[in-house]
Order: sequence, then structure tokens, then C-alpha cells
Amino acid sequence: MANILLATRCNRSCPYCFASSEMAGSSRERFISWENLTYIADLLEAGGERSVSLLGGEPTLHPRCVDIILYLLRRGFTVTVFTNGVLSPKRLGEFRRYLTRTSPDRLSFVCNLNDPIQTPAPTEEIRRIERFLAVMGPFTLPGFNIYRLDFTLDFLFDLINRFGMKRHMRLGITHPLPGRRDGFIRPSEMRAAIERLCSYRPLFDSLKVSPGIDCGFPLCKFTEEELGWLHHFNRPLQFRCAPGLDITPDMSVYHCFPLSRYRRRSLFEFDSIREVREYYQDIHDEIKAEVAGIFDECDGCRHKEEGVCGGGGLCQAVHRLVIEAPVRGKDMENELARYDLSS
Repeated sequence: MANILLATRCNRSCPYCFASSEMAGSSRERFISWENLTYIADLLEAGGERSVSLLGGEPTLHPRCVDIILYLLRRGFTVTVFTNGVLSPKRLGEFRRYLTRTSPDRLSFVCNLNDPIQTPAPTEEIRRIERFLAVMGPFTLPGFNIYRLDFTLDFLFDLINRFGMKRHMRLGITHPLPGRRDGFIRPSEMRAAIERLCSYRPLFDSLKVSPGIDCGFPLCKFTEEELGWLHHFNRPLQFRCAPGLDITPDMSVYHCFPLSRYRRRSLFEFDSIREVREYYQDIHDEIKAEVAGIFDECDGCRHKEEGVCGGGGLCQAVHRLVIEAPVRGKDMENELARYDLSS
């Protein structure tokens, strides 16, 4: 599934934001144009892709956000919108009027939610999120980024019950930007983060909410009992990392947000979405040839060799190259030099 960035602006400031470098480029287009959106939709349709994700920044800031969603739905795409839920009253009114009659099987939202105690927000921001959930709750599942080891999930269960949200949580590990030394979960902290997550098993089970783990979690840090519990849910369990393909308003494309500055290209350089995927898959394989994963044990690991586990996210592998490993390939060396910590 390709990701289209509708906007490179955001009305929120999260401490773990991995899109900050993308939004910092003042010379870049802030909102995607209809011409570029149509080009992307045509490219995806020609490649047989029928699902698309809309991202930002904050995608709902795009002046034609609702029109874009309706356009993609009419073209037969299944649409997922990643939002922070901080909508203006006018935009929320448009959502209520035009989107609530759509099937939740065709249109869904992932609302990135922060713990109100650990990551406090202004009262008006919290109110806007709750108003959004009151309208779009049945279309929405909560998303949560783990960026500290003492995280809590209780507030998410409360929101699911209060607003009739989808009974599934999208749980992600906060990834490093290449060369950055803090603001993310380190490989040495993975086990502690997983233990904390699994400590909520009684609540997941009793409230019939399923946990969904996003990319970056290494299989080896889960116990057999924990894996058995996760497999009981009727959702695929993935430990691999693949190109996400984020496409920006100015038609740049890259592997994923944390690698937005690494091998960035113009979408116009490719003749098909398949070519784009192959290009970034080759880069993925090139990096993993240098460093198998986030642990030394990833080299020669049976689960990695069989494709069951990716050895952590690609951005984590690039981070390890920047911090620790010598790079043999000259082209990769030049790219990684941009993340030199001394610069």
C-alpha cells in the first residue's frame, strides 16, 4: 500500500515525531495538487493497487481533504487516513456530512493518540480529538507510538469504549532518524518494551481488543507464550520490513518517513509503481547485506534467512551503519555521510 502525503504541515507537536525533517523543508510544496494526486492514482491503478493511505503532516489540513477522499473512493480505492484527530469544527462538519455514510470497510482512520498525562496537550486540542472520535469513532482505530518504556495503554481502552472505536490497536515502536542518538526505542530496550506491552494482556483479552504490532519489532524478543497469544487474534502477525513508499506533495518518493532523506527520488523517474517498489527493495537488500539487523545475532538467524523476521526496521539498520559500521559501497557511503553526527 502506497502512502500519499496530502500535506507537509501539522497542527500538533509530538516528542517522537519522525516526520519532522519532511515538514521542515520550507521550499517544498505544503499541499498536494489535484494534478499530482490524479497522476499518483492513475499510477497505482495501472499497477493493480487498490488500497491507499493518506498521511501528512496532518492530512486533514489539506483544503480539499474531503474531496480527495471521496475522489479516491469513487475510483474504487480503499482509503486509510492517518490523522491526529485535531480537526477544526468546519472540517469535522464536512466529515459528518459527507463521510459517515461510507462503509467502514472502504474508509478507515488511524488516529494517533498520546497519553494525556505523559504527553500533555492543551485542553482545546483534547476536546477536538474527542469531538472527532464522537463522529468518526466507528471508522477509527487508535494508533500509539512507543517512545518511552514506562508507557501506558489504559487511556486507549477507555477511548475505545467511550467512542465505539474499532477494537484493534496499532502499536508502533518509535524509530530513529539516521544519526540521531535519542528519542526512540533502542535495540537494547526492545525486550522491556515488549514486556510492558504484554503486561496489558488481561485488558486486551477481557475487553476483546486485539493488539497490532507495526514494523520494527524483532521476533526474537518475544517469548513463545507471547507469540502464541498474538497468534490467537484473527490478524496477520508480521515481523518483516518492506518499502512503505511515501509520496510527497512535490512528487518525491522514499522508502519510509525515517528514511525520507535517504535515496530520495522523483516519482517521475519511474514508469510504474512496480519499478518504484523494485528500486527501494534493491536498496533494502543492499543495506541488509551490510548489516543483517539490529542485533549481531541477526547475521545467520534462521528466522531472518527464511523471511519470517526482518531483523528490525530498515531505518534501524541504517542508524546502526551510521553509528557503528564501516560501509563498503561508495554510493552508500556518500549517502550516509549526510548523517555524519559531527556535521
